Amino acid sequence: MSEASQTPRDFPTVEQLTAELERERYKKRYHRVLRSTINTLVVVAAAAVLVATIWMPVLQIYGSSMTPTLNEGEIVVSLKGSAFEQGDLVAFYLGNKILVKRCIAGPGQWVDIDEEGNVSVDGEPLDEPYLTEKSLGDCDIDLPYQVPENRYFCMGDHRSTSVDSRNTTVGCVAEEQIVGKIVFRVWPLSGFGTLG
Repeated sequence: MSEASQTPRDFPTVEQLTAELERERYKKRYHRVLRSTINTLVVVAAAAVLVATIWMPVLQIYGSSMTPTLNEGEIVVSLKGSAFEQGDLVAFYLGNKILVKRCIAGPGQWVDIDEEGNVSVDGEPLDEPYLTEKSLGDCDIDLPYQVPENRYFCMGDHRSTSVDSRNTTVGCVAEEQIVGKIVFRVWPLSGFGTLG
């Protein structure tokens, strides 16, 4: 074979080689950043789910038993713990549902409610500025009533419609039923803030 019959080969220029090398480096950097971003998002999502499940369950309000404090559709954050005081908003399990009510009295305290719906705990009238109306409501317990050990007497803020510790179908709430104390409203944004 003679030299004249061979076709000359085109070799890439230095600029073309540099551009191709830069393109390959960019692809490697892009994939590395993408992989890192995805890993970070997975870790953050897992941490958020863990926090929401273990320490701060997020709940949506259904029904009107807590109006005007909480309205249907609002989303709240609860904080797990076991120290509940009079006036705290508490979420607890009743069967397969989670209810939200206000803690009125703790273990060993005496609760009394008159016909007009005025509540007293251990003989002292309860100041309830969060109420817009008072009512004896659906009450089928004998009053005055002593709260059993390791239990809490809880009532809804909309006393005429709330089924709560005044009724034997709900009764006093055991510590192991409690999901947590409602501490924060996250939705709607107009109501965003702490609750008490």
